[in-house]
Amino acid sequence: MDRKLIADLARRLASSVPRGVQVLQADLERNFRAMLEAGLGRMNLVTREEFDVQSRVLERTREKLEALEGRLAELESRRPAQH
Repeated sequence: MDRKLIADLARRLASSVPRGVQVLQADLERNFRAMLEAGLGRMNLVTREEFDVQSRVLERTREKLEALEGRLAELESRRPAQH
């Protein structure tokens, strides 16, 4: 996970608490960050970069599959009919 994103989210959460509790803002921010990191760490998430790489791999695989299906259809059409 992107630590900068988590820190920003924790800061936003801490700043959204009522004014009377904001004296504890630094403490809240640390606790929010720890909770977010722990919660998100348990999820099976991938980075955007990993997702994009896998999307490109999948697209190339689909293209190869379509080419192979076309080639197979061509070969099958050349084969004499069997009874």
